[in-house]
Amino acid sequence: MENTVNITASQVITPTELLKHWQGHRGLTRKVIEAFPEDAFFNHSIGGMRPFSAMVMELLAIAEPGLKEIVVGKTETLDEDFEHDHKKATFLKLWDEATDAINTYWAQLKPEQFQEKVTLFGQYEGTVWSSIFYFIDNEIHHRGQAYVYLRSLGIEPPLFYERH
Repeated sequence: MENTVNITASQVITPTELLKHWQGHRGLTRKVIEAFPEDAFFNHSIGGMRPFSAMVMELLAIAEPGLKEIVVGKTETLDEDFEHDHKKATFLKLWDEATDAINTYWAQLKPEQFQEKVTLFGQYEGTVWSSIFYFIDNEIHHRGQAYVYLRSLGIEPPLFYERH
């Protein structure tokens, strides 16, 4: 049984279930990264949108550093344009490292913190739970853009509901 604090009848989901949901999305996004041909990952775009690599850089800059800031309490720097070697394998490695770090920081997050007010990266105000929802929603948004890219390349994307 999960260690919880004052679970009430109004609680819909436990912190463990929320993490599982989030990590399910992260696993699916990883599959989408894998589905891209190397060159297209860094260069393909439609209608002036960024290549998917740039979107993944944003996701890497927000989720794990944002959760770290929530847990540690020290303002993080939002760096969406980091130096890299233009290899998809590097992005997959960074994705996996961030996924592991999310698990580590999540284990330090206390259930009573979810209602606390935070200002992430020194500028984005909300609660802990609304910030986490933003991390997930933003990832889904960019993954949807990647699905359009993959289809335009003639590649069938992973099924959106398979998150394991």
